[in-house]
Amino acid sequence: MIQTVVKRDGRIVGFNEAKIESAIRKAMLSTDGGEDASLIHSIAERVSFKGKSRMSVEEIQDMVENELMKSARKDVAKSYIKYRNARSVARKAKTRDIFLEIINIKSNDVTRENANMNADTPAGMMMKFASETTKPFVDDYLLSEEAREAVKNNFLHIHDKDYYPTKSLTCVQHPLDHILSGGFRAGHGESRPAKRIETASIMGCISMETAQNEMHGGQAIPAFDFYLAPYVRLSYIEEVKELEKLTGSDLQDLYEAPIDDYLKVPLTGLEGKARLKQHAINNTVGRVHQAMEAFIHNMNTIHSRGGNQVVFSSINYGTDTSAEGRCIIRELLRSTYEGVGNNQTAIFPIQIWKKKRGVSYLPTDRNYDLYKYACQVTARRFFPNFINLDATYNQNEKWCIDDPKRYEWECATMGCRTRVYENRFGPKTSIGRGNISFSTINIVGLALECMNIKNEEERIDAFLAKLDHMMEVTARQLHDRMQFQKTAFAKQFPLLMSTLWHGCEKLGPNDTIESVINQGTLGIGFIGLAECLIALVGKHHGESEEAQKLGLRIITYMRDRANDFSEQYQHNYSILATPAEGLSGRFTKGDKKKFGIIPGITDRDYYTNSNHVPVYYHCTARHKAEIEGPYHELTRGGHIFYVEIDGDATHNPEAVMRIVDMMDQNNIGYGSVNHTRNRCMDCGYENAEKELTKCPKCGSENIDRLQRITGYLVGTTDRWNAAKLAELNDRIVHGK
Repeated sequence: MIQTVVKRDGRIVGFNEAKIESAIRKAMLSTDGGEDASLIHSIAERVSFKGKSRMSVEEIQDMVENELMKSARKDVAKSYIKYRNARSVARKAKTRDIFLEIINIKSNDVTRENANMNADTPAGMMMKFASETTKPFVDDYLLSEEAREAVKNNFLHIHDKDYYPTKSLTCVQHPLDHILSGGFRAGHGESRPAKRIETASIMGCISMETAQNEMHGGQAIPAFDFYLAPYVRLSYIEEVKELEKLTGSDLQDLYEAPIDDYLKVPLTGLEGKARLKQHAINNTVGRVHQAMEAFIHNMNTIHSRGGNQVVFSSINYGTDTSAEGRCIIRELLRSTYEGVGNNQTAIFPIQIWKKKRGVSYLPTDRNYDLYKYACQVTARRFFPNFINLDATYNQNEKWCIDDPKRYEWECATMGCRTRVYENRFGPKTSIGRGNISFSTINIVGLALECMNIKNEEERIDAFLAKLDHMMEVTARQLHDRMQFQKTAFAKQFPLLMSTLWHGCEKLGPNDTIESVINQGTLGIGFIGLAECLIALVGKHHGESEEAQKLGLRIITYMRDRANDFSEQYQHNYSILATPAEGLSGRFTKGDKKKFGIIPGITDRDYYTNSNHVPVYYHCTARHKAEIEGPYHELTRGGHIFYVEIDGDATHNPEAVMRIVDMMDQNNIGYGSVNHTRNRCMDCGYENAEKELTKCPKCGSENIDRLQRITGYLVGTTDRWNAAKLAELNDRIVHGK
């Protein structure tokens, strides 16, 4: 007798005889003979008693077919077989339709899920084919019933679900000094330790490119200036040695001679060793500049995986006050300002200036001149963004200005916003650590379910109860995924688990990564705080003090629950202000179907990104900073503050400096500045005119506007999905 049924997705459920009767009845009603209740019951009963204790759906359906064929109702058997075939075709139809959209390079949310990937190329198509067929496998075999239901009901989104079966991790901050001093093996080649700045620059590129193929998220270097600085001095010594050959002189005393700054100056008026020293410095600066140019060029051209997708790369810098470190910073900024190719703005790496009092904030600080230059570069090229090391939660008591390795205690971030710093299981540092995986809760959908509760207090309480339940589901889902990820072997991640991840040096090739990855974080994200608040109290946090208090109450509650989960599961849980790109319209679309068009909530194609004030809301930059600032301390898994400024910012770096000041005044952790930058897609010409329709250089009308999507830049909005394009069109300038 049948007791349990193995469904097509692998789940085992209890046998229900009524389902057999229902299927036979449908087949009978589609024939001229009509329904025969007695035959329905007898066939269902025979199948039930003849079957094994556990059977698959297909096996049971085969038995029903045989019983119908043996009966007098051959017409019903034919109808039943036809119905089975139709259901089989229907199950395949969705995959077929998706594949046809990819094949026919349709511009839609499937092919435009990631604006950094070209899904129209053969490699991009293969990536999408793999992605869209892997996701159902995850749903069917790797997710728990409660997680699957949460996704199905539009309350939960599991990021990078297509990579779930690979056991890969999201991102990592590269300890590049390990690679530069020790070398590494990648593919079939081996890299020796670096001895000059050119080699160090290339190895930095290769490190991020190689790791990108082992991971599904971003790659970052947490202290680019500190890591590359020693190779400036080594290159200078090489230049001095060349002069020794040319002059026949012993210049060893110049090898470690003090150098206050590496600046190119004319040799006129200099004599003797002073002239030779400056000549070596000038040549070194030229080499560093070329190395930085090459680094930027490589990060914009090296494809790391399918879809013509370059490495999702970030570099943090700004706090090395040595002459060599300052040389790296200066020439990197200079190369960024000049642009790549036809003076185009480089999309990668995302550059992040580490602002720190006593280092670069006041005019008396050693790196203040470079900070001013960084703001000038941002005013033209969008980068660098700015991380505020003086934010209360970005500080580390071990940091000391006299420590040559103080960068180990500096918070670093990924360009999109991901932050890894606090650590229950090791040192408080960003280096050698990253996000393991993250999932996002649709807090708008939860609020919409409570809208009809008239009493406001009861409405909010009901919402918090639903939020608490979904937090529990999300924490378990992330824990389950990590339990799956930790069974991977170190040899599956040749670079990541031999050189990059904190503690990986203890692993052998056949060891699992379990002992290492708990150093990382599990992120619980959220989207649409503004719309959530409108659903609960009628206004968003940018326009109402009451809404702001509730918003902070909600995210504080999420933070507190994340801390509870950290104790319960013994992981580093954190709250993430989700960088919603492909997700920006997915939740909205589902909620529109469920709840209809609701003004201020589902009447647009997107939900507002995380805790941001809505992009369409007119307010000053200062008001935006005051509203969003308090959320940064609560969202330690990652956050970003951005301001839209008007017109050509190239000649207004002071505007950028004022925004960085606002960050400091409002305890904001990470921020960026958006402004106008037009690009001719034919010749690469760029300018900052408000409305550019025709290229003044080549006459082309193929003009696009360079824009930031979720923290990173995108060279063309052609790859943006419909929801992000709608959000882009709604963006307004923030006044002073």
